[in-house]
Amino acid sequence: MKEVKASDYSIFIGQESLQAYDFNSYKQLAILVDENTKRDCLPIFLKATNIDAILIEIPSGEEHKNLEKCQLIWNLLSSYHFDRNSLLINLGGGVVGDMGGFAASTYKRGIDFIQIPTSLLAMVDSSVGGKLGVDFAYLKNQIGVFNNPKAVLINPVFLNSLPKNQLLSGFAEVVKHALIADKRYWKEIKITPLEKMNWESIILQSVIIKNIIVTQDPLEKGERKKLNFGHTFGHAIESFYLKLGKPVLHGEAISLGMILESNLSKINNEEKLEIASFISNTFSIPKKPPLRALLEWMKSDKKNRKEKINFTLLNGIGSSIINQEFTFDELLD
Repeated sequence: MKEVKASDYSIFIGQESLQAYDFNSYKQLAILVDENTKRDCLPIFLKATNIDAILIEIPSGEEHKNLEKCQLIWNLLSSYHFDRNSLLINLGGGVVGDMGGFAASTYKRGIDFIQIPTSLLAMVDSSVGGKLGVDFAYLKNQIGVFNNPKAVLINPVFLNSLPKNQLLSGFAEVVKHALIADKRYWKEIKITPLEKMNWESIILQSVIIKNIIVTQDPLEKGERKKLNFGHTFGHAIESFYLKLGKPVLHGEAISLGMILESNLSKINNEEKLEIASFISNTFSIPKKPPLRALLEWMKSDKKNRKEKINFTLLNGIGSSIINQEFTFDELLD
């Protein structure tokens, strides 16, 4: 088992990670799941920990990451008289982790929570760094807080239950980490077939990259913006399809976002082609929505300043630059 130390908590990675946290110090425990993690992951977790906890179930899918489902969580915590000496265990992917962490952070002005990510996306990205929240008016993560968990417990065994499209959705964030910060990592993932990936090693490398960036800039005032590469277009793509009633997976939207934002980057055409070719051959990319429609969604991006769209772009494979601003007219050219 590997331990990565974040600012005020630890991230444990490996088969023994589920035993790495002391649950006995809490008066009450609750486990947040969706129908998939209840079926595939909860039995593994309970066998490893033998804890007694209240179960809270929410429906899976980005379309359920909203304040209405937060109310369900808050109502159940209240009905069981959970106090500040209680713990919420978020057993699931990005939706469960983001929303569960947000619900815990705002219930009674904050109770403890831990993240037990069960998707590759959550393992390599969303469970690390303390970004929590829900979608609002079809806008991604529009309501949220920064707040760290007490621990993150990552057991790669949960990946065995993932369908390939969900595995690829998380792999998009791995590609992002390599493109923004580590050219050697990019070369490694580019030549390794998906079925031969050493996921524990991949998770560890991505967690280290993200943790270094987040530790330097926990509240996203500067360096942490590097992690937004592919996400300015990507979140707009997600919002477009979510409102259309045809939601796409986060990694699918981000994969297209990375191609679009690579094309905006001041890198040579050979690198642009290398990136676009690898992403196109690896991911199921959604059809690009009309640019004007995406720009309408991008108006509400949290990074914008003075009516300019703010991007993180590449200045080479393995290197990135923040605060690259474009007007609507520049993007439409």
